[in-house]
Amino acid sequence: MHSHYTNKLLNIEDVIIKKIHHADTFLKIYLETNPHEQVCPCCGSTTKRIHDYRYQTIKDLPFQLKHCYLVLRKRRYVCKCGKRFYESYSFLPRYFQRTARLTAFIATSLHNSQSIKETARQANISTATVGRVLNTIAYSRRKFSTSISIDEFRGNASTGKFQCILVDPVKHKVLDILPDRQYSHLVSYFSSIPKDERHRVKHFVCDMWKPYIELAYSYFPNAEVIIDKYHFIRQTTWAIEGVRKRLQKTMPARLRKYYKRSRTLILSRYNKLKDENKAACDLMLLYNDDLRRAHYLKEKFYELCQNTKYSEQRKDFFDWIKMAESSGLNEFEKVAKTYRAWSKEILNAFKYAHITNGPTEGFNNKIKVLKRTSYGIRNFQHLRTRIFLITD
Repeated sequence: MHSHYTNKLLNIEDVIIKKIHHADTFLKIYLETNPHEQVCPCCGSTTKRIHDYRYQTIKDLPFQLKHCYLVLRKRRYVCKCGKRFYESYSFLPRYFQRTARLTAFIATSLHNSQSIKETARQANISTATVGRVLNTIAYSRRKFSTSISIDEFRGNASTGKFQCILVDPVKHKVLDILPDRQYSHLVSYFSSIPKDERHRVKHFVCDMWKPYIELAYSYFPNAEVIIDKYHFIRQTTWAIEGVRKRLQKTMPARLRKYYKRSRTLILSRYNKLKDENKAACDLMLLYNDDLRRAHYLKEKFYELCQNTKYSEQRKDFFDWIKMAESSGLNEFEKVAKTYRAWSKEILNAFKYAHITNGPTEGFNNKIKVLKRTSYGIRNFQHLRTRIFLITD
């Protein structure tokens, strides 16, 4: 009865537990099996003749926070054709020195944002073994649906400093990881995708990098190109910051420090500030007409971004550009020029407000965590597989 419960705890069928040895850091379980009729792998005939026994130490899942070893008494049979062979075991793949469930544990651990070294330490194996398990996992490119978004991230892999990630922003799925962001490589990659699959894409989301726009119009003719909101809204934020920094150079030292430390009052939405902070912000804006105009333009732009009616947003957007162009502020005149050049793609961001690069930025954050915990991953295929694993 006690042996039966021990077998159930070990969760390996058709084995007999002979002895268990506990040490401070490891546990050894001595096993053997009952003899069975075996099929010769050479001639296919059956045999029960036992040639000899040998002991093999097999690594298993950690048990009670200790490394676990199975010491198996392996039986070798001999056939009438002269072939000698070991019996097969359901828990032990051929030529392996670890159980099948330990390999499954390693593969499952790779879904976590932890280094290969940490996975090897948990499983009591070498980092090279974890690498071999990782090499057995393969992800092919996922087919494009109606929406895709593209962004680069700093992977520092062997293929280059920057890699590209393709994401479905609606289904929140990683579609593919590309080894670099060079225009020639992107052209080659998108050219290899079937035309009917590319023509199925209705929305293409990217940042304000011209090569992405050119690729979108060339290879996705049926798609509306959308500039992610974060990338054009921050242009206005940078403009008011530019005005503040320009004015700070003319201020006394004490006032300059105050404006720098209190810059969040100017950058925040005015109607979301508390009463005391509103008063402090009003006092800061009294210093200069340029700062007041910049703050007014910033508030007007944030306000039109919050509007939910596209027809009103379109009108307000072009009205804002005209105000910025005539503001006399060099920082906002540059922003107005940028917005006018990218007006079609920016208006698409207002029109299709539910489709953004948010999921892509979320995946990029996971990649940064993976890189930090792994101290970098130079092998691009390992990096690509790990990204698919942690984002699934």
